[in-house]
Amino acid sequence: MTYIIEATKAGGPDVLAAKDVTLETPSAGMVKIQQTAIGLNYIDTYHRTGLYPVPFPFTPGLEAAGIITEIGADVTGFQVGDRVTYPAGPLGAYASERLIPAANIVKIPEGVSDEDAAALMLKGCTVEYLTYRTYPVKEGDTVLFHAAAGGVGLIACQWLSARGVTVIGTVGTDAKAELAKANGCHHTINYSKENFTDKVMEITNGEGVPVVYDSVGKDTFMGSLDCLQRRGTMVTYGNATGPVDPIPPGLLAVKGSLFLTRPTLMDYVATREDLELCTGRVFSAIKDGSIKSDIRQRYALKDAVQAHKDLEARKTSGQTILLP
Repeated sequence: MTYIIEATKAGGPDVLAAKDVTLETPSAGMVKIQQTAIGLNYIDTYHRTGLYPVPFPFTPGLEAAGIITEIGADVTGFQVGDRVTYPAGPLGAYASERLIPAANIVKIPEGVSDEDAAALMLKGCTVEYLTYRTYPVKEGDTVLFHAAAGGVGLIACQWLSARGVTVIGTVGTDAKAELAKANGCHHTINYSKENFTDKVMEITNGEGVPVVYDSVGKDTFMGSLDCLQRRGTMVTYGNATGPVDPIPPGLLAVKGSLFLTRPTLMDYVATREDLELCTGRVFSAIKDGSIKSDIRQRYALKDAVQAHKDLEARKTSGQTILLP
């Protein structure tokens, strides 16, 4: 039997429940994976609450690592026993084993553990598309990255610092400020004590930054716009404090002919070429030491409810994985 976590309706963490199911043999183009480690991500809570609509019932989770145990017809490039991972779904990762299209998986190279792959792929691929392709950051730039001590934020601090970029990061506690600094963040702002917009302008001598990466959402959006240079880019890619309120397009003109984008990882790995580009950069960064996992929480898959509670209460830092 396969052990899964299922949500039958939208709601709080308690809508998640364990269930035993029987998987079919993989059909054409599909593989079966025995999963060894599963990534926990904030987007999982958006699906569970209905903020990002999905059909119920469903099994949450967009990333995991594991071993191929069966292969369907017409699958090439993979074989039984391969260690593989996937960074962007489809949904269904909260499971001891699963069926998944071969087009969505990549092999884990030697030197990268299953736990590192599960902890780093979605978040690492998020940092890759944000900083290489949404707004291509270059050496010498200064950027503002919100939630710098979170799973994505720590990877961004490491990777950007390794690329010669100055990182200003916001955090919610002094302990998280120290964690962000230890991972390459050059300037930390504790938004519970300081006005982050004022501090950014102070740090940049009134110039502002060319780009803001904001996964916090409602609480930081307007202040983030005021951190930008003329023709700066506002990248809002998450909603930890709720969705951003609508704004008139003219506001972007008033604040300096700003660019505003709301990207998602799925659109940046939608083709096989993009998936291999994105994951290849992440694997290279892991292997050359530019990014390292910092798995600070491990939960049994059966404890997914508690994992979601802790995540939403901001009790977690670094990366979190679920173990089947």
